[in-house]
Amino acid sequence: MKLFQRLLVAPAALGLISPIAANATEINLNEISNYSDVESIELANSFDSDQPNKSLLLAGGEGLADTDSYDGGFSETTTASFSVDFAIGAVDGKGTTTTVTDGDEALQAAYGFQIDLNTSFTGEDSLDISIDAGNGLTSSSKPSTTSALAEFDLNSGDESLTIDGVSYTFPLGGATAFVGDNTDGSMLFTTACVYGGPSNTLDDCANVTAGITGGGLSIGAAYDFDNGFTTAFGAQFTETGIATDETDDSYALNTAYTADNYGASITYANVEVGAVNDTYIAFNGYYSFDNGLNISAGYEIGDLDNEPAVEDESESYFVGINGEVGPGELGAALGTYGTMEEASGSIPDRMMYEVYYSYPVNDGMTITPLIYTVEADSATDMDETGFMVKTSFSF
Repeated sequence: MKLFQRLLVAPAALGLISPIAANATEINLNEISNYSDVESIELANSFDSDQPNKSLLLAGGEGLADTDSYDGGFSETTTASFSVDFAIGAVDGKGTTTTVTDGDEALQAAYGFQIDLNTSFTGEDSLDISIDAGNGLTSSSKPSTTSALAEFDLNSGDESLTIDGVSYTFPLGGATAFVGDNTDGSMLFTTACVYGGPSNTLDDCANVTAGITGGGLSIGAAYDFDNGFTTAFGAQFTETGIATDETDDSYALNTAYTADNYGASITYANVEVGAVNDTYIAFNGYYSFDNGLNISAGYEIGDLDNEPAVEDESESYFVGINGEVGPGELGAALGTYGTMEEASGSIPDRMMYEVYYSYPVNDGMTITPLIYTVEADSATDMDETGFMVKTSFSF
């Protein structure tokens, strides 16, 4: 069965989601409340009630705590947000294997789930915890069954809940600072790019390595000059040896200028890998036209330490356009497939092209189809072409 014949199954699969949502109203929250011994928590089955419910939300008088009898047992300033992604699609030449194989085009499905908890203790700070689960990428239990959908960057983790990141952001003089674990050191950076594509490769706008995203212990600070200019610093360390010669650390600086309809940024990073210190610099910019069309571009160049003269550079570049078309957003982009490293005196140009349309069904549901093509690399003569659809819920 050919690729596009199998894609006819997609609407039917997406239709299976609707009964799940419909049955949600049949849950009796009163029964769930029997598991709690906190007297101030009131859980009511309000789906069939005509009376307003004033104590069912999570925070700031909008939480599980009854604000009329709040005794400090639960923060009044904690909010929770949830997101769920379902994806279905296929990649010609990349089905149930992790390599490009002729004739392998299996239709696959995957999901991702995320909870974000945000707590403020002073009104100016924020403790942020991200919890996620999913099977969107490869895992130890299923090492290759969902690899074809990796471009959607769904959460992974053997389908078990995982702490994806913890950070605390707070004011420091006139600046804003943060410390976190398993978070990006570039969390406070301003990258001048407004392209909203869904792919995992092109959504970084060519700021691939300069915007340090390796996880570990992260710290950083940013300052807003209130005239369009911002500057920021970020660093990442290995938890087992912070800022030591034996571990890999990364440091980066970012400066940006943002106006009403355009922006520009520059990011510099030093990335340690063992005894090697690679440096990267990324340039990004965007322009928004009065008709709602946006164009974004990015270019990054790297200087690879301890490499021969004919292999000591890398580069990545990107151009994308997006804007409102009908009720949704249409976008298209092209760029290098990640970072291209020099070989034998020249840098290869392995390109990726994509087109997407993001359609908001309502305030909490969006459907996004994506079509992309990745040019063949030196190891194979096959291009990689994918078509997939992601349905996203947020609440």
